Amino acid sequence: PMVPSLYNNNLQIFQNRDTAVLMTEMIHDARIVPLYESAQDMEILHDDIRFYTGDSRGYWDGDSLVVVTQNFNGLSASFGQAGTSYDKVLTEKFTRVGQFTVDYEFTLDDPSTYDDKFTGIVSMTKVAGLLYEYGCHEGNYGMENILRGARVEEQLAAEGAL
Repeated sequence: PMVPSLYNNNLQIFQNRDTAVLMTEMIHDARIVPLYESAQDMEILHDDIRFYTGDSRGYWDGDSLVVVTQNFNGLSASFGQAGTSYDKVLTEKFTRVGQFTVDYEFTLDDPSTYDDKFTGIVSMTKVAGLLYEYGCHEGNYGMENILRGARVEEQLAAEGAL
């Protein structure tokens, strides 16, 4: 599930007629979610086909976008640092509850790790701004000094000092 961490907690949701995309800021992950008429109509992958981040399928339940993710390959923890994700089924529900607010509700069902499934809700607030690519920007903060050093090198080379 998408639970808040120290930084990069932004999420962008966009969709067309038959697909939704959940793009997270952290690691610039984009989940492309095929949309179906209902949960009963969802085509589920064969159990032998498994992915690191699972396979997500979705449908609208009234005003809520419901995304069911399963077929994890078991190489990641189920939640936090606990267990593996092999038998995990993650059900996420995105419901707009205000002009700038979406409630994100998740239910994690992983019988290999936990005795029972559990649910959490995180309120997400729209931010004014763009979602940028995740990346380390240490060089950007030092750009002024990097460029200053390059100009000094150029000057020294022109003077024959290098």
